[in-house]
Amino acid sequence: MRLVLGTAALLLAAPAAAQEQPPLRINDVAVIGTHNSYKLAMPAETMAKLRAANPQMADALDYAHRPLAEQLDAGARQLEIDVNFDPQGGHYAKGSSDPKLRQPGFKVLHIPGIDNGSSCVLLVDCLRAIRAWSDAHPRHVPILLMFNAKDEQNAARGGIDALTYDEAAYDALDAEIRSVLGPDKLITPDDVQGKYPTLRDAVLAGNWPLLEASRGKFLFAMDEPPAKVAVYRGARKSLEGRVFFINTDEASPAAAYLTLNEPIKDAERIRRDVAAGFLVRTRADANTREARANDARPRDAALSGGAQFVSTDYLWADPRLPGGYRVRMPGGMVARCNPVRRPAGCGDLEAGK
Repeated sequence: MRLVLGTAALLLAAPAAAQEQPPLRINDVAVIGTHNSYKLAMPAETMAKLRAANPQMADALDYAHRPLAEQLDAGARQLEIDVNFDPQGGHYAKGSSDPKLRQPGFKVLHIPGIDNGSSCVLLVDCLRAIRAWSDAHPRHVPILLMFNAKDEQNAARGGIDALTYDEAAYDALDAEIRSVLGPDKLITPDDVQGKYPTLRDAVLAGNWPLLEASRGKFLFAMDEPPAKVAVYRGARKSLEGRVFFINTDEASPAAAYLTLNEPIKDAERIRRDVAAGFLVRTRADANTREARANDARPRDAALSGGAQFVSTDYLWADPRLPGGYRVRMPGGMVARCNPVRRPAGCGDLEAGK
């Protein structure tokens, strides 16, 4: 009888113990994403010429991705988009017959005039495709859209010099995003900061939105060096009124997101920052090196290290390469509890959604 009563007591106590775990917030989640998610393969003739002139660069550019919706179907919950400022339209149209390059608005291109293949040339087309997928899957965990604001000068190597970004260009970028994604689809720095003095204060206090309230939404991060994100931030104390979180150091009043792309070298910093409350993106592979060598060490370090977003060029294996290198979440999950913040785990956060 005592054994029966003891078992019953344990069963009654279980729900109370479960309630002791605080509800998940969006920084308690870990997912996989893709790098230069829009990129198509370079034409064979172009790649052959590049390989003859610069084999290392050819290797680095010799990857491609399936359409954005197909990546999302396969479990990608972070996408990377390169945007080129083109307010009048036509700046990046030289040598191309694509009429979309003549339309005003931001263009999604890797290296204009050299590596032009894009599954959605217009930023608004990329965003509409992602929005349509989201509307069809409204219970997905929040998706990070990471942007590079491209300003490289490529004419000297046969490409097209990009237009540079000033504050007006960044204002236009925010506006173009908001033209497709309304407030109900966005998680902005203001949403996180709330009534805290700075965004960093809010992050360290654990003020990220709850996961359940954030399903079906997007957050944006600008992955650029200090000088460029300073222009985007302007005179703001944090990022008041802006769409993007910015890559910055942990001490900045605007600190909330960090790009730390070396999962082995930066392992200690990644774990420390994730534990403190920051969002971190790292990379499982870069420039096709790991896939060519079938080197899983950076991938495994990235997946175990706590970064909420682990980016890859190999959501699927490249059949041209031996070894079958690819990046998947353990157990085939789409989204899991963060291994640093919630090490006990909680299964697939999109299972049955």
